[in-house]
Amino acid sequence: QVQLVESGGGLVQAGGSLRLSCAASGRTFSSSRMGWFRQAPGKEREFVAAITWSGSSTSYADSVKGRFTISRDGAKNTVYLQMNSLKPEDTAVYYCAAGPGSGPGSGWVTADYAYWGQGTQVTVSS
Repeated sequence: QVQLVESGGGLVQAGGSLRLSCAASGRTFSSSRMGWFRQAPGKEREFVAAITWSGSSTSYADSVKGRFTISRDGAKNTVYLQMNSLKPEDTAVYYCAAGPGSGPGSGWVTADYAYWGQGTQVTVSS
């Protein structure tokens, strides 16, 4: 089992920045990849960014590329999502996830992750 706890969400004006954190505990050595997803009201959960547990590879959704950065601190078992130049359309509940799941392994779909945090709200005002 892997437990994930997100923090760092809040209310920010458009153009501002936030940094989300995801603290992992439990059998973290079994995780191959960590990811961030988000879900806005009435919409499906969508991929935001992912990083391999080694930190050697990252990937991003086109909508956040160049604005968001995913990183990890192995000593703290923590993954971060630095979000800059925030837009109102970034408003959503952001979820941290740990793999591996039963999906194809790209890291871009929810099925690639077996464990999920409780989510943290990010609201960007215009």
